[in-house]
Amino acid sequence: MLDLKFVRENPEIVKENMKKKFQDSKLPLVDEVIELDEQNRSAKQEGDALRAERNKLSKQIGALMGQGKKEEAEELKKKVTDASEHLASLEEKERDFEEKIKKIMMTIPNIIDPSVPIGKDDSENVEVQRYGEPVVPEFEIPYHTDIMERFDGIDLDSARKVAGNGFYYLMGDIARLHSSVISYARDFMINRGFTYCVPPFMIRSEVVTGVMSFAEMDAMMYKIEGEDLYLIGTSEHSMIGKFIDTILPEAKLPQTLTSYSPCFRKEKGAHGLEERGVYRIHQFEKQEMIVVCKPEESMDWYEKLWQNTVDLFRTLDIPVRTLECCSGDLADLKVKSVDVEAWSPRQKKYFEVGSCSNLGDAQARRLKIRVSAEDGNKYFAHTLNNTVAAPPRMLIAFLENNLQADGSVRIPEALQPYMGGNKVIMPK
Repeated sequence: MLDLKFVRENPEIVKENMKKKFQDSKLPLVDEVIELDEQNRSAKQEGDALRAERNKLSKQIGALMGQGKKEEAEELKKKVTDASEHLASLEEKERDFEEKIKKIMMTIPNIIDPSVPIGKDDSENVEVQRYGEPVVPEFEIPYHTDIMERFDGIDLDSARKVAGNGFYYLMGDIARLHSSVISYARDFMINRGFTYCVPPFMIRSEVVTGVMSFAEMDAMMYKIEGEDLYLIGTSEHSMIGKFIDTILPEAKLPQTLTSYSPCFRKEKGAHGLEERGVYRIHQFEKQEMIVVCKPEESMDWYEKLWQNTVDLFRTLDIPVRTLECCSGDLADLKVKSVDVEAWSPRQKKYFEVGSCSNLGDAQARRLKIRVSAEDGNKYFAHTLNNTVAAPPRMLIAFLENNLQADGSVRIPEALQPYMGGNKVIMPK
């Protein structure tokens, strides 16, 4: 969420940013919120004047009563009553103005970084760099669920009976591989200086609206019926929410946390063949990283965060690339974002396995996450998040890139301690 003062003083910059994000339908909102703000400030000024007048009259009433001038005092009491009634009406107007202003401000997109490529949607995202040599083996790579079934490692039919489409049972070596990847990702981030955390898996609505846009909320979140609680779509939600309404001493920054959680998503809409199996599902597990830092350090942390994901995938012998998200593909709160995509030997192309985002002070402004500088001044922190690893989708990349001609799956050296020292797992 932008600073209202910034919008008021820079309406053309805000409008140009909307155009870059291809959100021309929102352009009238800028003038509308500025007009509402003007009316609100006018009402506040009138209210302040009335309060001052009421206080002045109250003092005069006291003096008149002390002098025995009851009739004059009664006249002034009527004026105080009239002023109070008018003030109540103004305060109701102020609340109405502030509610309308907040609703609009929550839909005005954040100012994107000048380096973000301009494009309408994800088809115009820009490849930045490749890491590792993508290989297509001479033998055929089966669909990922077919690989898992060779290990008796997945049961989708039973999951459909129990929970419906979009759920799964992982079994045996595949389930162990899933847990091993999560454990390895956890230790990988701890070794890079991040503090490990297991957060709440449900959050209140004020946190939901603090960390994401209304559009994202509607498309992703499951609400607990009868309670002000939502299941998290990613642990970033509760991790950033951890700092809600806090003032952090500057010396305590940056806050660097890595978290484990299950994640729950609606995943609305029909999907093609490549998004079946365990690619796009309602429930999965994830290792995440978040940073809360000073504004001048956020871009440096942005570069470090996505590099962590690249480095982790390369230790598992999975080729990856980074893809800069264009303006039209950025969610409204994001300043800059890059996707990490893994190589799929079966599809002969890359697919998304993680996303790194710098949100500037947008989340901090919504959640009131402030920093106290040494000189006593306070300012909003910057927040960032990035996926470390999100199996079972990551398992697709892992299985395809480590599958061998005899149907076995090679276990890279980094993961072997988590798999009981095994260097390979064999199909049943």
